Amino acid sequence: MAVLKRLFAMLVTLWIIVTLTFVIMHMIPGDPFASDSKTLPESVLDNMRARYNLDKPLPTQYLLYLKSLLTLDLGPSIQSKTTDVNTLIARGFLPSAILGIQSMLLAIVVGIGLGTVAALHHNRALDFAAMMIAMLGISIPSFILAPLLIKYMSVKWGLLPVAAWGTWKHTVLPSLALAVAPIAIIARFVRTSMLEVLQQEYIHTAEAKGLPTWKIVIRHGLRNSLIPVLSFMGPLFASVLTGTFVVEKIFAIPGIGKYFVDSIFNRDYPVIMGTTIFYSVVLVVTLFLIDMSYRIVDPRIKLASKGD
Repeated sequence: MAVLKRLFAMLVTLWIIVTLTFVIMHMIPGDPFASDSKTLPESVLDNMRARYNLDKPLPTQYLLYLKSLLTLDLGPSIQSKTTDVNTLIARGFLPSAILGIQSMLLAIVVGIGLGTVAALHHNRALDFAAMMIAMLGISIPSFILAPLLIKYMSVKWGLLPVAAWGTWKHTVLPSLALAVAPIAIIARFVRTSMLEVLQQEYIHTAEAKGLPTWKIVIRHGLRNSLIPVLSFMGPLFASVLTGTFVVEKIFAIPGIGKYFVDSIFNRDYPVIMGTTIFYSVVLVVTLFLIDMSYRIVDPRIKLASKGD
């Protein structure tokens, strides 16, 4: 029952996102066909507006769009007149997924490692060094770090390609630009949580039994330290997703983020709506999976039931 309630909440959340995006998008003044109004006759423009249902009242447009969503049809793109939004998202999904997954895996591995090292060497040189790295990571946003990486790693030192998409080398710099801030956040969370866990009685009991330090840290300390980190993984994943918008544009990566940014400049309503809904679905499903994963990390945590 608890799982069904969460699934229902997911659907309501997505409906609210769709509605708010639709309303805000149509509140912005302007016409997606403004650039064509000087070269095309008014009759042609009227036909183009009719094709995208822009000639109908807003309530009718909204209901028609909801109806198309039920069939998983995100509609045709206004700028790419021969391509629909589903095709654009399918085309850009793989590059965006590679960047997102790669950057999150990098952030999780390095962040947990930094946080653990800092906690085990509390108030010592390694602790201060790890937290200094974390502070720098939080202070430098990805859209500033990305040009710096291009300048030094590509232009000055020639270690990696400047931009575009092709081999694994093209994924390194954008993934690093996206991962630095999450690395810093995860490291700080793990350090704080680990310091608290290491003071618990069961840790002292394990030490008294003569267990190796690495066993105590991994089996007892780290597992319980990850519970607060999990609660932050959803918003953190959202920040990585939204970060890909600018990073993909900077590195000329043909991902969904690039299409989203281009659609805003071109006032391509169907692409704006489609990419927003797609990212929202990914985020909401991720939050749901993280919620379910609490029971894996700590079996004592159970989903709320009717009797709770």
